[in-house]
Amino acid sequence: MITPEEKLHLEEEVVRMLRTVFDPEIPVDIYSLGLVYKIDIDDEANLKIDMTLTAPNCPAADFIVEDARIKLESIEGIKSVDIRIVFEPEWTRDMMSEEAKLDLGFL
Repeated sequence: MITPEEKLHLEEEVVRMLRTVFDPEIPVDIYSLGLVYKIDIDDEANLKIDMTLTAPNCPAADFIVEDARIKLESIEGIKSVDIRIVFEPEWTRDMMSEEAKLDLGFL
């Protein structure tokens, strides 16, 4: 059983790691792109992520998910990682951070 403080620390580490995962075709990380919909860490330190892709037929999907999984599994204290690809709600540019929009020239 992890404490609320440990859970918060793990969530911060998860976000930090997700910021190192990039779609090879887009020079912005998946977290800033708004592709991560849900981060859930249970009381046993099992991590569940719901994320999407910029397009359902994204050719880099396997690469992105595997890169995320490897990096998330490397976080000390995380027991298991489950990444689900979801398409509801559909991703739009509005889900990107202001920084990502600026980096991609949308502002």
